Parts: sequence; C-alpha cells; structure tokens
Amino acid sequence: MDKSRAEKVQRFEEFVDRRLKPDLVRAIAERDKLFEQQKVFSDLRKNIENLEKNSVTSLRSLVNLGSEVYMQADVPDTRRIFVDVGLGFHVEFTWSEAIGYIATREERLSGQIEDYTRLIASIKSQIKIVCEGIREILQIPTNSSN
Repeated sequence: MDKSRAEKVQRFEEFVDRRLKPDLVRAIAERDKLFEQQKVFSDLRKNIENLEKNSVTSLRSLVNLGSEVYMQADVPDTRRIFVDVGLGFHVEFTWSEAIGYIATREERLSGQIEDYTRLIASIKSQIKIVCEGIREILQIPTNSSN
C-alpha cells in the first residue's frame, strides 16, 4: 500500500475514533437521560391517577432525606402537589393540572427521544460509510453474507 493510501486510511480512522464515536456515545447518553426523565413523569402520572382513583386525600409516607436516611412524613392534603418543572423550580398543581403538565412534558420528551434516535442512526450510518470508504481504499472485497 502506498503512502497516500495509508494516510487517507489513517485520517478516516481518526475521524471515526475522535469525532463520530464520541458523538455517538454522547447522543446515546443524552437519550438515556431523556428516557429516565420520561420514566419519572410516567411514575408520577401513575401515582396521581392512583390517588384520584382511590380518593386518597391524606397519607403517611417515608421520605428519603439523602444517604438512605428516611423520615416519616404526613401529608394532610394530597389534592395539591408540587412538581419539579426544572432549573430547581417547583410549581403547585391540582391533580388535573399536574396530569395536563405531565402529558405535555411526556409528549415533548418523546419528540426529543425521537430526535436523538434519528441522530444516533445518522451517526451509525456515517461510521458505516467511512468504514466502507476505508474498505474500498484498501481494496478489500465485500463480504457476500452482509
């Protein structure tokens, strides 16, 4: 293999290793964070629906204070709840307001998850195209089983 081919192959490999693979890892991590947020909102919606269905207006619960230290908490009126809306802000909602807010957030999160899924697929296809380019430069025959 001549020197120019070797340099091209090396540049392509560096592009995959230094740019595309880290971008792929980052996109997957961001999508995983969105999945986690989606699960939190889904759990909250289910809990509110259970409170409504069972007409629970007060409850007693254990609250994790941190480092697995728990304290018993009495909630005298469950009909109004505080929901974390981001950036450290919490908003007081009625059950129906909270369900509406959660539905909006879940819809937005689903859209963001779809965007990241498309980005991940795009990065994977770019990696495949670059690897195909390397294969052509090295004149390696394609595997007929693929």
